[in-house]
Amino acid sequence: MAKVILQTQGLTKHYGSNVALDDLTIDLHAGEVLGYLGPNGAGKTTTIRALLGLIKPTSGSAEIFGFDVQKQKLEAHKQIAYVPGEATLWPSLTGAETLHLLAKVHGAVDIAYRDELIKRFAFDPNKKVRAYSKGNRQKLNLIAAFMTRAPLLIMDEPTNGLDPLMEQVFRNCVLEAKRAGQAVFLSSHILDEVEALCDRVAILRAGKLVEIGTLGQMRHLSALKVEITFDGAVPDLSQVANVKNIQKNSNRVQCEVHGPIQPLLAALNSSKIVKLLSREPSLEELFLTRYGAEETKDGQPSD
Repeated sequence: MAKVILQTQGLTKHYGSNVALDDLTIDLHAGEVLGYLGPNGAGKTTTIRALLGLIKPTSGSAEIFGFDVQKQKLEAHKQIAYVPGEATLWPSLTGAETLHLLAKVHGAVDIAYRDELIKRFAFDPNKKVRAYSKGNRQKLNLIAAFMTRAPLLIMDEPTNGLDPLMEQVFRNCVLEAKRAGQAVFLSSHILDEVEALCDRVAILRAGKLVEIGTLGQMRHLSALKVEITFDGAVPDLSQVANVKNIQKNSNRVQCEVHGPIQPLLAALNSSKIVKLLSREPSLEELFLTRYGAEETKDGQPSD
C-alpha cells in the first residue's frame, strides 16, 4: 500500500447556517491522482482552502504527511505546490523573476526541469506578467508548481485558459509526476481530463461527498449502452429484465442495461445478430446521471 500523503477526517466548514463542507473524509496516496468533482457551489474551493490552512474548519481535521494543516501549517506547506484557477501575480515582474521568487518561497526547485518546462509550455519568461495573456499566466502557475517536484500537487482548475495543445503538455506533466511518486489532488470541470488522468474520482454535492472510487467502481451510476443489429426482425425486448430506453430503427435496436447483462444475452440467444456493440458510460455520463441539470443552492459562499 502506497504511503498516505493527504488525509481528512470529518472535515466540516459552516458559514453561519450555510454548510459549505460536510463531514469530508478522504485520503490520497503517493503516486495517485484523485479527481475532485462537483458543480459550482458544491464546496470544492472550500475544501482546497481548508487543505491549505487558509480557512479554519468548523470541525474535523486535515493532515499532509501527518502534519495538521492548522497546527503545523509551515511543515505541511513545505510538501505542497498549489495551482489556483487564476492567480494574482506581480504585474511588474518578468516571468523569470516570478519563477525565481516563487522558487525562493518554496525553498526547493529542479532548475533543469524548470528550463525543460519553459520549453514544453512554449513560455516566454522575459515578458512582464502584465503583458501575459490568461493562458500564459496559467502556464507560469503550472511551471512554478511542477518545477518544485513537491510530493503533493493541489490543483484547482489548472488548465483554465490553456489551448488544447498546452492541455496535452499539462497532462503529460501530471503523468510524469505520478510516475515519480507524487500525489495530485485535481479539481477540474474538464471531465475528459479527469477521466484521462485520475486513478480515483470523488464527487461532491452541496458540500457532502456522495461518491468516491475508481471509474470502474462508479459505473453503477449509469447504464451500459448497447446497440444490436439483426439479420431480420428485431425481437421484443420490452419485458427483458434490466433493459430500458429501447429504441428501434429498422433492423437495429439501441437500449440501456441497468444491472447484469445476462438477461439480455439470454433473450437474444435465438436471434440472428449481425453486430453487437456495448460501451461503458463516460465520466461525463456518470456525472450527468448523478446531477442531471440540477442547479446547486444559491448563495453558496464558495465553489
